[in-house]
Amino acid sequence: MKKEYRVKKNKEFQEAFKKGKSFANRQFVVYSLKKPGQEHFRIGLSVSKKLGNAVTRNQIKRYIRQVFLELEEELSNEYDYIIIARKPASEMNFFEIKSSLVHVLKLSKALSRKYTETKHNE
Repeated sequence: MKKEYRVKKNKEFQEAFKKGKSFANRQFVVYSLKKPGQEHFRIGLSVSKKLGNAVTRNQIKRYIRQVFLELEEELSNEYDYIIIARKPASEMNFFEIKSSLVHVLKLSKALSRKYTETKHNE
């Protein structure tokens, strides 16, 4: 995932927490903040040390980035997404993380209708 697709600055995280909408399930909390005029969506990741050692945390972050890469076509470009991983995420494989994130993104109505219909009918 390209660097310009990431939220890095603390100020941007805080803005998303204050002004954005949050949606959650047991594994993830997703904050979405609309940024009109933005060319592509950006994601910010927060994985606490409580979830495991550096290897585990980095693996979770890689999985999340890969999910967003796969869902790139379905997501609106005008949003910043902040993803906070919760404890159960540390014991999940890629496919479980993907289905969990898709679930939260559906709750937030971030995924396009086309995606939710095609995957729902399979």
